[in-house]
Amino acid sequence: MTGELDARAAGARRLKGKVCIVTGAGQGIGAATARRLGEEGGTVVVADRVDEGATKTMADLHEHGVEARKVLVDLGTFAGAQELMSQTVAAYGRIDVLVNNVGGTIWIKPFHLYKEDEIKAEIERSLFPTLWCCSAVLPAMMRQKSGSIVNVGSQSTRGLYRLPYATSKGGILALSKVLAMEYGRYGIRVNAMAPGGTEIIDRVTPRQFIAPGVMAEEDEEEAEYRHEMAEDIRNQQALRRRGLPEEQAAAIAFLASDDASFITGQVINCSGGQS
Repeated sequence: MTGELDARAAGARRLKGKVCIVTGAGQGIGAATARRLGEEGGTVVVADRVDEGATKTMADLHEHGVEARKVLVDLGTFAGAQELMSQTVAAYGRIDVLVNNVGGTIWIKPFHLYKEDEIKAEIERSLFPTLWCCSAVLPAMMRQKSGSIVNVGSQSTRGLYRLPYATSKGGILALSKVLAMEYGRYGIRVNAMAPGGTEIIDRVTPRQFIAPGVMAEEDEEEAEYRHEMAEDIRNQQALRRRGLPEEQAAAIAFLASDDASFITGQVINCSGGQS
């Protein structure tokens, strides 16, 4: 398996004419999703807080002939989410797809070792961007009486040493189901894709592993917690390997597209059979 999934092989051009926002599109699953939606004909809005990653994604999209624009915003604030939606509507007049991908573990350790400010930081990083973006996009989708929201969850809700992060992702799964029930009457679908352990591939050095989402410096004890967590994930996976961002992006593209036109309020576990 090369890790390069060709959109032409399945569902090509399903998103032709659709305006698609991808948050956290500067790396990992977000970057792969931006490319996949573009390959399927979507116009892609690359949303990120960091210019370097967003610029790399933009260059990749333009190289493949995808119409795209970059919006640099802090989605940890409601004002940032509103700015993203306002710029997109001003540029294209509509928002057809929103992929909420921002988030990631900061610390990996047993819950009793988390400090109060660390718990708050985990929730603010991995729950609030999705919450704010859903709130900010709804008025535009309600006006047009259509839209597809795909929220990126996680299999961490059954796992070790990431309880505040897992709580954030559990919240995302809950908000996806409730929003689907509340806004289906407006033609808005809301689903979630829950990835399992995922390799992040450096495009310059193929298959270079980067520890996913780990930002804090680790001492020997923290590294052991991360190793135990990774072993727990591997032991749960039927396919006995880590997933690829392109595989997660394929699941997101399906949920975003009209091929999933009668699917809402659901969670697709794209996890290699992780239980």
